[in-house]
Amino acid sequence: MPIEPGRLELRLRESFGGTVGESRVVVRQAIDLADSGQYEADVGVALSNDLLVDELADAPDGSPADRWNWWVGALEVAYGGYGQFGIQRYRTE
Repeated sequence: MPIEPGRLELRLRESFGGTVGESRVVVRQAIDLADSGQYEADVGVALSNDLLVDELADAPDGSPADRWNWWVGALEVAYGGYGQFGIQRYRTE
């Protein structure tokens, strides 16, 4: 099942806290990553809400953006080419 933005945004906040602005930027980056086809080509599965929440749950700690950046960093080390999907800034409200 493809990413469902509204549901993913809520699940991120419910699971990991953070602000609306933060969860929204994670969702946007997840959609960009899914649309690029890079993750599916490297890993062999499509991104979905469940997969993303499971992967981010493996991060040591942190808010949605912290966990996203940890996961994207791991993908960068494993496959390369994921740095563009990292999160630098987001609205704090």
